[in-house]
Amino acid sequence: MRFGINSFLFTSPFTNASTKLFGQFKRWGFESVEIPIEDPSHIDPAHVKRALDRHGLVCGSVCACMGPDRDLRGTPEQQRTGLKYLRTIIDQMVVLDCPSLIGPVYSAVGRADAVPPEEYKKQWATVVKHLKALCQYAEKRGKQVCLEPLNRFETDFINTCDQALKMVKAVGSPALKLHLDTFHMNIEEKYQAAAIRKAGKLLGHFHACGSDRGTPGNDHIDWQPIAKALKEIRYKGDVVIESFTTDVKVIARAAAIWRRMEPTRNEIAVKGVQFLKRTLK
Repeated sequence: MRFGINSFLFTSPFTNASTKLFGQFKRWGFESVEIPIEDPSHIDPAHVKRALDRHGLVCGSVCACMGPDRDLRGTPEQQRTGLKYLRTIIDQMVVLDCPSLIGPVYSAVGRADAVPPEEYKKQWATVVKHLKALCQYAEKRGKQVCLEPLNRFETDFINTCDQALKMVKAVGSPALKLHLDTFHMNIEEKYQAAAIRKAGKLLGHFHACGSDRGTPGNDHIDWQPIAKALKEIRYKGDVVIESFTTDVKVIARAAAIWRRMEPTRNEIAVKGVQFLKRTLK
């Protein structure tokens, strides 16, 4: 199990210049970095890889940024744009030596509006078709795609571990795994530990976030059953802090962060990773 940090806590977009953060991440005790690639043109993956190597870090995951124009259940143009974007960042993952593409790879974030059951079935079939193609592309390159259920305010499509497992089964690719996040599960799952056990060997990635998107451990989430469940399924993947603050305006707006959760974002990183290492290891 490695402990990682999502760079959204400190910057958006992530660019070549953002690699200056790596030294601090290493000093705080992180082993991996999760890089959201908002636009593939923002980075030279070879440059980023050299910087990671220099600081003794790895890119454990690349986070898909699914804006309105990238939607595997949207208009034909949005579907094409979304698929092209996801394939491009998989190509960049090869250079980064990054194993996992993570996030809500099925739809634009923020698209949340009830649709009739027939329309939902149609959208489901469309996403299955695209994920089959994407996973085939990933598999050939030795990468995995980890699909993340989001809470009801961010999507109407896949909210729970059960729904995500149903999608994994429908796609039927060994490259497709689950990505669970304690913030979203805190809203959507009856019991987080039960969802983790249900995911089992299909759990490919894990976000450890405070219930308010602040510091994991400085919140009301019951972390002991989560730690026990991860141990029971023998989870060996990355555990990543994905928190947001008002310091990064664009992400604060997208994630509805209207107030300061903790005194500083450094505190989220430092106290968060210390708590996770104590609790999960």
